[in-house]
Amino acid sequence: MGIMMTPAAKADAGNGNSESRGTSVIVNAIAVLRCFSAEEPLLGVTEIAQRVGMHKSSVSRILTTLEQEDLVERDPDSRRFKLGLGLIAVAGPLLAELEERRVAYPLLLRLTELTTETSALMVWHGGESMCVEQIASPQQVKHTTPLGARYHDAMSASVQVFLAAESEERVRALILNGTITYAGVDEASMEAYLLRLKDAESRGFATNYGESSLDEVGVAAPVRDHRGNLVAAVLIPAPRFRVSPERLATLGEACARTAQQITNRLGGV
Repeated sequence: MGIMMTPAAKADAGNGNSESRGTSVIVNAIAVLRCFSAEEPLLGVTEIAQRVGMHKSSVSRILTTLEQEDLVERDPDSRRFKLGLGLIAVAGPLLAELEERRVAYPLLLRLTELTTETSALMVWHGGESMCVEQIASPQQVKHTTPLGARYHDAMSASVQVFLAAESEERVRALILNGTITYAGVDEASMEAYLLRLKDAESRGFATNYGESSLDEVGVAAPVRDHRGNLVAAVLIPAPRFRVSPERLATLGEACARTAQQITNRLGGV
């Protein structure tokens, strides 16, 4: 079998600028990691160099760096390389999200059947709430939360759930630097908002009665993992015209029950 040089490997052998060389190093490191498989978990420097079309010295330098970061490790007997446990730490947040989606899906289905409203699973992504799963309402008029949709309005129910788990100083910083939008915020409204977050946390769910969008209401409740960490939120968005304040409270209680069921399945208390 012939040697297949990646574009990055060719750049490695050439005289590119510093930016292209930096890109080349990253791409080459990824190529090295992709050489390992379940069928061939142990590989030597020469074997890897042949597969990626690079000099052994370049592969050796890459492996040394990856080893320092625990992304690869040496087999004590053969002294060849294998993937390291550090990769689990890198992939851990993604694996957690995927686990939450898998666990949440049948419970979201049940929640939508019970309420006839859309249900969704949200995760915190930097300074915004992002949808990673949703079950659309069977009703003709409905509010949906498309996968990948992001929310950063302070009044959004899911944003409130995630901010309730943050310190007051962190909440203030996110609002004041504009990461979380809160129109016309001043010291009095900030204090009222912080109190609102505490109320939502003690109640078990947050509410949004047309405050971020006039024709939409929402309720959201926290999902925790086996360590007690907040990892997601269950959200029910609905058209405002068919949800009274009393109905909103009923939806909130149903949302909180589903969030607790997901928490239980994730090993939380």
